[in-house]
Amino acid sequence: MAKSRLEIDPEAFDPESTDPELVEQIEWLREEHRQRPDPWSLPLDKVRKARKEGKGIFPYAPRDKQAESYVHIGSAGREIPMRILRPSDGATRGSFLHLHGGGWVFGAPEESEPRLRQLADSTGLTVVSVDYRLAPEHPFPAAPDDCVDVALALANGHLPAPRGFLAIGGESAGAHLAVLALVRLRDEYKLSPFRAAVLVAGCYDLSLTPSVRSMGEERLVISADDVKELVLRFVPDEISLKDPQVSPLYADLNGLPPARFSCGTRDLLLDDTLFMAARWVSAGNTAELHLTNGGVHVFEAFPSKAGAASLEGMETYLRERIDFPA
Repeated sequence: MAKSRLEIDPEAFDPESTDPELVEQIEWLREEHRQRPDPWSLPLDKVRKARKEGKGIFPYAPRDKQAESYVHIGSAGREIPMRILRPSDGATRGSFLHLHGGGWVFGAPEESEPRLRQLADSTGLTVVSVDYRLAPEHPFPAAPDDCVDVALALANGHLPAPRGFLAIGGESAGAHLAVLALVRLRDEYKLSPFRAAVLVAGCYDLSLTPSVRSMGEERLVISADDVKELVLRFVPDEISLKDPQVSPLYADLNGLPPARFSCGTRDLLLDDTLFMAARWVSAGNTAELHLTNGGVHVFEAFPSKAGAASLEGMETYLRERIDFPA
């Protein structure tokens, strides 16, 4: 079994060692947020539309011209749309199930397509990105149900995507949904089809970890109040925020696949990544932990050498775990 690597380099937290490009990125974000209205003062559909058009805080992400739109009929006859990106050279060795971020309230597969195209071409994996239902129109458990339905269909060969090597992952809320899907596949279906997980800046404790609570009002992509607002819309009042069904940090993590955890040290969800990586290993699984000094929440979405290096690290992690040719 591969060894886990959870070493924490103190230099990752040294302000003097922060990449100057990421320092500039932080200052740019502060100025951008000062000039923008509070997103919670706007209608949700307007914020969602702005994100898709690149008018939100994230750069515009053009739709991939080779991506295929597909609709899976899930349980109870629900239609679950998705986008499928196959490697450009036509040679594929399996599939990567991608769950997008956006705090369970925002986001869509199309907003990640430039990064997903790079992942598909670099790894030789076909990427399946799920357009799961969003809160508050569809609160918990709608999004996890959709993700589990698609994961199950992929594992059983019911999607137009190869099964040779299966991996799963996502960023922010998507990383959270990926872990919930892995746990539910194991518990409800006695299945462990995924051989690797790539988990980026996930939110694993919806009752809020110390790094979220201590963030204050500063919004570097998201603020502590933003997390509270998102959770409020996602989780019904009658469900405890420490319930393992919604906060996988408290779940039984035994028997889950090798995982690569990554996060920036200026990300308010830093503790979520640190705590979950430790729990992953303590449950007997293998894991790697990668921290980027000065990286904000999902800093890989913004152009920088550090962001490119982080994405390359994820792709390398997947390539190293695929043990057969295209």
